[in-house]
Amino acid sequence: MFEIIIAIYVLVGGIALIIYASIKAVKHSAILAFALGVSPLIIGLTLVSIGTDISEIFNSLVSCALGHGDIDVGDSVGSDLTQLTLVFGILPLVTGIIYIHRKDIITLGAAEILSLLVIFTIVEKGYITRLNALLMVGSLGIYFWLIYNANKGSILSRVEMIEKIETPKSKRYHLLIAILGFGGVTIGSFMIVESVIVISSVLNVHEYIISFFIVALGTSLPELAVDINALRLGHHQIAIGDIVGSCIVDSTLSIGIGQLIFNQNPNPVTASLAVPTVLYTLIASFIVFSLIAIRKKVDKKAGVLFIGLYFLSYIFLFSFWI
Repeated sequence: MFEIIIAIYVLVGGIALIIYASIKAVKHSAILAFALGVSPLIIGLTLVSIGTDISEIFNSLVSCALGHGDIDVGDSVGSDLTQLTLVFGILPLVTGIIYIHRKDIITLGAAEILSLLVIFTIVEKGYITRLNALLMVGSLGIYFWLIYNANKGSILSRVEMIEKIETPKSKRYHLLIAILGFGGVTIGSFMIVESVIVISSVLNVHEYIISFFIVALGTSLPELAVDINALRLGHHQIAIGDIVGSCIVDSTLSIGIGQLIFNQNPNPVTASLAVPTVLYTLIASFIVFSLIAIRKKVDKKAGVLFIGLYFLSYIFLFSFWI
């Protein structure tokens, strides 16, 4: 009992640390890059697409380095589902109706569904090869182009914000904080992975399930915080770009980077767990994107439906596994 209590505390602490440290790492990396003369457009595109996914990316690296590919895939796919249903559903309940351009959501939605289809064809084999991982990571370049063309408004808004940044502190200061931030993310990821291994062993619950439902919920919190703030400022396209862009990154870079770097042999993934979760996420994504494309908005009714889709996954997936 004592071991499981400690593991739960470590898991919660790891999630809290990774959220705080990722915010600091991204913020001070952007300031440092701007001070060094990096194009604000490049920084803006990076922040829109990758900034809030640092936690999933480092979880992939740490879990694959320790030989636990199920934690990598479970967290990344679970984050996809959580962001597209739970986060998307909570936003209109908190901030009101979100208006969305049909062309943008169709373009971004198609990219997300395509990336999930690629994952489905890979995990159903029960393993991920380095070539598979290279395909996932490499495809991000194509999706970057789609994200940029469908979401120029939010990216340019980020660029304007970055160009207004003043750097009263020295470059060494921002470099130090960025390094400490990324160090904190690494430590937080290690805490999460190790605690999931212990909880899985003690409770006899597969680490894929814990990663899909619990870890993914924690690592999706940065998206919720960023998007609520963006919507309160009236930046609807920034919020949409963050949510769907983050999902695309989860389906490509986040799930593939650890497999690419640390995969000496085909990395096993529990297909009996991964396949139904990816399939459910695919179906939920299609429902979300279709509804938004038809109505061109996300209101409270849609929000309740999306949240319902998230919690329905507990019933559907556990019934499937049992």
